Amino acid sequence: MAGPLDHRTLYRLPWNLADNSIAWLEPTAKCNLYCEGCYRTNVDAHKSLAEVEADLDAFERQRTFDGVSIAGGDPLTHPDIVQIVRRIRERGWKPILNTNGLALTEELLRELKRAGLAGLTLHIDSKQTRPGWKGKTEQDLCELRLQYARMAAKVGGISCAFNSTVYEDTLDAIPDLVGWAQEHIDLVHVMVFIIFRAAFPEGNFDYYSGGRKVDMRPLPYAYDTPPGRADISAAEIVAKIRERCPGYEPCAYLNGTEKPDSFKWLLATRLGTKNRIYGYVGRKFMELSQVAHHFWTGRYLAYAHPKVLRRGRTLLALWPFDRGLRRTFGRAILDPRLLFRRLHLQSIMIIQPIDFLPDGRQNMCDGCPDVTVHEGKLVWSCRLEECLRFGGFVRTVPRSRVETQALPVEEETPALR
Repeated sequence: MAGPLDHRTLYRLPWNLADNSIAWLEPTAKCNLYCEGCYRTNVDAHKSLAEVEADLDAFERQRTFDGVSIAGGDPLTHPDIVQIVRRIRERGWKPILNTNGLALTEELLRELKRAGLAGLTLHIDSKQTRPGWKGKTEQDLCELRLQYARMAAKVGGISCAFNSTVYEDTLDAIPDLVGWAQEHIDLVHVMVFIIFRAAFPEGNFDYYSGGRKVDMRPLPYAYDTPPGRADISAAEIVAKIRERCPGYEPCAYLNGTEKPDSFKWLLATRLGTKNRIYGYVGRKFMELSQVAHHFWTGRYLAYAHPKVLRRGRTLLALWPFDRGLRRTFGRAILDPRLLFRRLHLQSIMIIQPIDFLPDGRQNMCDGCPDVTVHEGKLVWSCRLEECLRFGGFVRTVPRSRVETQALPVEEETPALR
């Protein structure tokens, strides 16, 4: 039985604004699918190749990174997506495609692979208006996920990941998705659960940008009526997974900018086969993999190649250095079936986006990989709309503070800047 979550027992991932695992490129704002929890306005607008190059130049000046997540909008709507992938690879980074997959075909995937594609992350969940899949449950959608996973495996050499936004009414589906991922551990390398977050203009806060009050309603992540809970935590997701997998054990995390003990990115990596999970790596294994990769390449690791993830038995040789691997090694050597089977590594990531604290502080992801470029500067991609509409990030001020003037002006001022 796994123990309670305590950030002090986990490896704090070393990513920061200047030195990270990835950069987040948005070559288009256009999307061909509506998703309930999306944070971008769907606009029929693509960046030119020159503008994409300028964004890549801005990343290169300000950030060291291993891979480039190509997002949007949906990047497959961009007419020059193959050239964008090729240019990223030519500049020495791993291109990683973040897509809903609606426009993806095997032929296109092969073309992208020839251009240098290293990773494929597909966002599939039940709140999408996906043709032919409306009204389907998260469990039903595993059939579609498997189609894409098999396509990626057939093309070969591409890391395959799936994202799913977690809502109050899909929380109970998480154990089934984790179980499905194990059944296809040879095809699915990463499962990511992104917790739904939203702003509520009629809620407890007023919103300010640059010292002026702003109306949040036009933003895609603002809701007058909450569609469900917007306070689900990473710890709740862990508890839900442990209902099916009692030994589930995260090994690394990113904390929040305002709460060091919060889990904004929470990573677990397990070793197993389709029939059995033998264990989870510990903090030392994750530290070794990140630090060693940085030592040899100057970059923190993003999206390991599938051939590495098939070598679980080889990685067990590191058992003297890691508590989690020692437990896994003890179980594995007692199972003679592993002499004839591959032992796979598979990661499960939980992302808990912005939290509004009662005093108005915003607990963001400290060291977030998903940072993009706006006017040559690095900004959180999940809040890019605020920069586009208001010229900067929005600050939250509790309504009671504004209405009663309970605090001195000098204490209010920082929240209004």
